[in-house]
Amino acid sequence: MDALPAVVAAPIFDPASWRLKPEEAELTARARDFSARVLAPRAARWDREASFPEENYRDMAREGWLAICIPREEGGMGAGFRGYALAAAEFGRACGATALTWNMHVCSTLWTGPLTDDLAMDEDARAAHRARRGAQFAAIVRDGAIYSQPFSEGGAAAAGAAAFGTLARRVPGGFVVNGKKIFASLSGHADHYGVLATEDRGDGKPSRRDTLYLGIPATAPGVSVVGEWDPLGMRGTVSRTLLFKDVFVPESALLMPEGAYAQAAIRWPHMFLTLSPTYMGLAQAAYDFCVAYLRGEVPGMPPVKRRMYPTKQIAVAQMRVMLEGTKALWFQAVSEAGPDPAKESVLRAWAAQHAVIENAHAIASLAVRTCGGQAMLKSLPLERIFRDSRCGSLMLPWTAELCLDRIGRDALYERGETDD
Repeated sequence: MDALPAVVAAPIFDPASWRLKPEEAELTARARDFSARVLAPRAARWDREASFPEENYRDMAREGWLAICIPREEGGMGAGFRGYALAAAEFGRACGATALTWNMHVCSTLWTGPLTDDLAMDEDARAAHRARRGAQFAAIVRDGAIYSQPFSEGGAAAAGAAAFGTLARRVPGGFVVNGKKIFASLSGHADHYGVLATEDRGDGKPSRRDTLYLGIPATAPGVSVVGEWDPLGMRGTVSRTLLFKDVFVPESALLMPEGAYAQAAIRWPHMFLTLSPTYMGLAQAAYDFCVAYLRGEVPGMPPVKRRMYPTKQIAVAQMRVMLEGTKALWFQAVSEAGPDPAKESVLRAWAAQHAVIENAHAIASLAVRTCGGQAMLKSLPLERIFRDSRCGSLMLPWTAELCLDRIGRDALYERGETDD
């Protein structure tokens, strides 16, 4: 069983220092309380068993966290993008796997809610979308319904370089879906899968412009979960493979209007930054543990102080410098999230994503080296934080390599420029 060091009583982002809005300060305080009561004591179990945190989700449903980004008038907490990101970072500090799967669920409400509200569409399409969204939100608020967001397929689609291989063919009353999603977090535990699929127009020319976002019930005939789940880290996400074989879904399953996802990917790029809060939390967690360990304040450990050694003081200073720079860049990036950002804002978002996912593991690695062998015991959280943090650089659509590729390209080229 994990326990949070005493230093975790302090927020990752102090409301006064970071000039948080009152509702953000309240939200993060609630997130810290929930993390200490619910997430941290169970985190080691989900990791050890590679089991899905079902109990956490029951508690999240009861305390309203599944509806964090649903508007207040529809029964939710009404948090914006930054408010959610700050709360998610606090969750990630306590349990990376729970925070990462929660992100997949919350994104379904961000995408269908404020993000879609910012997109261009005619009034009939908007009215139809809001009716469908209302049913989705009601299921979450009333029944605690869990939505996942399977994205990856093993090809270039998740990186935005190709059409999705999962196909949806229009039939009377709806769509028939065929395809496969890998690394599908919450597979076997979500009530609905928010599936990105390419509309099959029968011309043999799949296009990213024809991407549909469909809410497929987990119980729909033709949906199956296959494979084992025994990874390095983020073991509690239970991201097994999803198969869709001639799955029929009605027209009401459209979570975004036709064409909206393609528009959002261009106009609302920060939608792909929502994986980063988990790793921001893990970076803070690694630093927190190292400080508590060197001060002799880790729960369950003898109160032996190791803080007097200059080499360890220098290591903590290095970690702090890296952490502060990461926090400042990330906070600015999530604060800029919105439609039609300037080029500099998008470059900053990619830089923030890269900094968080790489520095979280760098800080965890330095914490391991600084604390020494005892800190690597599985009875303590640092070993899990170290493994969980390594997974961030692999997360599509903005992996570490893709962030660098896009920063370098867009810093040197304006749209439409070539070297011809």
